[in-house]
Amino acid sequence: MTWTLINRDWFLEPDVKIRVVDTTLRDGEQTAGVVFSNDEKVRIASYLDQIGVDQIEAGIPVMGGFEKDCIKEIVRLGLKSSIMAWNRAVINDIRESITCGVDAVAISISTSDIHIEHKLQTTREDVLRRMSDAVKFAKDNGLYVSVNAEDASRSDLEYLTEFALIAKHAGADRLRYCDTVGILDPMKTFRYIKTLHDAVGLDIEMHTHNDFGMATANTLAGIYAGANHVGVTVNGLGERAGNASLQEVIMGIKHLLKIGVTYDTTMLREVAMYVAQASGRDLGLNNPIVGLNIFAHESGIHGDGVLKNPLTYEAFRPEEVGLERQIVIGKHSGSAAIKSKFMEYGVELSDEDAQEILARCRQMAIDKKRSLFDKEMAYIYKGYLAELKRNQAG
Repeated sequence: MTWTLINRDWFLEPDVKIRVVDTTLRDGEQTAGVVFSNDEKVRIASYLDQIGVDQIEAGIPVMGGFEKDCIKEIVRLGLKSSIMAWNRAVINDIRESITCGVDAVAISISTSDIHIEHKLQTTREDVLRRMSDAVKFAKDNGLYVSVNAEDASRSDLEYLTEFALIAKHAGADRLRYCDTVGILDPMKTFRYIKTLHDAVGLDIEMHTHNDFGMATANTLAGIYAGANHVGVTVNGLGERAGNASLQEVIMGIKHLLKIGVTYDTTMLREVAMYVAQASGRDLGLNNPIVGLNIFAHESGIHGDGVLKNPLTYEAFRPEEVGLERQIVIGKHSGSAAIKSKFMEYGVELSDEDAQEILARCRQMAIDKKRSLFDKEMAYIYKGYLAELKRNQAG
């Protein structure tokens, strides 16, 4: 088999609009051990609206109780984002969503044979009937409808195409293509989504999971193939290994696919930190896009390059995501970083002084097995000055 590389511009129109659908409050909260309070869910929804997320999947109304009350409260906020509720392909589920006042519903049902046989214990034909009836009911009640093909990535493609065509005929506005157990790779994603897109002519949302670490890559591959909606969660929260990350996907669309976005990316770090705290899931230092180490430079070569031109070792500006650049002093630092760090405090070091202080900093970093705090560097500097004074006096 041979592959032909085709220019990216062949796939993506310059004015294409990709819509972000955030499901932190539904799929994100399904992370094992994660529970958001209603106040936290309302605040997260407000944050997402400030970022400019197009649609917020707020929860599952048929659960009733606090879940339903919270969805109603989010609707009452009057956000610019569309508010969606998740439903099974069951008429009563949709009735519960209608009473919450949402403007959109996700109607979910499995399309893979393993799910149809073992989970639903029914037939392909029954799945098509249930889905079609639910879509028609929702459209009759004036709702925007996303039909969720659960386990789409393990579904027979011919059957999935039939499923999508029937959904379209029933009035569905889009198909959510769910890589439920995260088994896709970007090449398969492109092939499957392009086939569906060309055959059905329906808006497609990528909903990918990260079991093999490819959720973001598969989402972007789906966009190349024609998908125009992306399902994400803040920090990639979600079942098992999680979903595609909001911050990774938005910045990937902007910087890798070169598609213009209107989202306020300067809030990404703040929102990521809040969701990390609310979910009890720490945000790692090396977390893509918003981790502190993304713009922390210790290596002498890297530090010197960044000080001369940040683009030498940074893919985008830290201010874009609400971060600041850090020059870290440690075992691998160089004299340029030492000079720069001391200039922050109004101290201009000569080349000789910088080399002497660098040697001391490196030794302390080795002894402590970490990078140094500013106070420790000040201590080293004072010690160095005292040593110079003694030498001059002697």
